[in-house]
Amino acid sequence: MRRRDFITLVGGAAVLWPVATHAQERGRIYRIGALQLSPRSLPNHVAFYAELQRLGFIAGQNLVVDERGYGLHVERLADHAAELVKAQVDVILATGDLSIRAAQQATTTIPILGFTDDMLGSKFVSSLAKPGGNTTGVSILATELDGKRQDILIEAVPGLRRMAALVDSGTTAPQQLQALQDAARARGVELSIYAVARPREIAAAIDAAKKTDVAALNVLASPLLFATRQMIMGHATAMHLPAMYQWPEVAEQGGLLGYGPRLVLIYRDILARQMVSLLRGNKPGDIPVEQPTKFELVINLKTARALGITVPATLLARADEVIE
Repeated sequence: MRRRDFITLVGGAAVLWPVATHAQERGRIYRIGALQLSPRSLPNHVAFYAELQRLGFIAGQNLVVDERGYGLHVERLADHAAELVKAQVDVILATGDLSIRAAQQATTTIPILGFTDDMLGSKFVSSLAKPGGNTTGVSILATELDGKRQDILIEAVPGLRRMAALVDSGTTAPQQLQALQDAARARGVELSIYAVARPREIAAAIDAAKKTDVAALNVLASPLLFATRQMIMGHATAMHLPAMYQWPEVAEQGGLLGYGPRLVLIYRDILARQMVSLLRGNKPGDIPVEQPTKFELVINLKTARALGITVPATLLARADEVIE
């Protein structure tokens, strides 16, 4: 594949910066490769590139973006990672375990900016403070947050006795699932696990869960499950299943419950800053892996009414946002 075949320029407005803050090399074109299951048009990606532009890396001027690396199918990750290495991009932006693993298998020299559930637990870095190697990024505390989401979902559905977890088999570790089942059992709830690896398996998994009379669905942290959230939301509502999602934004888009850090803020405030550091020549092994510090609970009462459930007032009082 020729480099000009896979790199697409996108327009951007010029930004004036004091000479003292310009670490970019005059006349140099910087290239970002992507390994993303979600489309480029999502607000988090838009915010990311808007912040890069604010910091002086302007698409269409001194920055080219790998548009073909967005909305990838899982089966394409390894091949596309190899294409990025051949094209000699400056940094690879990879979201999720599968994407980061594909990037690391393709190169040990090109910097990788990763964003996933547990950078350390998945052994992508040797430590959070000193990652080592060619990878740094953001680790989002998925194990702890999946458990917290489960607790909130149990509280949101009083009298719950059976629930399901929709799981990305390429993301969630077996020990994490066992911990969730143990925690649910301690609260008198039976948790069933439904694992999927591809989008086409999701509807059947939700159908199978509903047939076992589960009364709630915890959609665990996963780039795949986020990329297919509209399908999941639609099917869960059709099955009258109250569902919890990884990001607050998903509840704003029609899901019942969303708890976690704001996805847009992670991309804008953390990943963009780390990307600029890498583009300016800093070594990924010296850039600490960061973790979010602010978490929000969003409850969508429109969806609750459609599902025919009443969210307890005590939970509503704790929400950061309630959509009427």
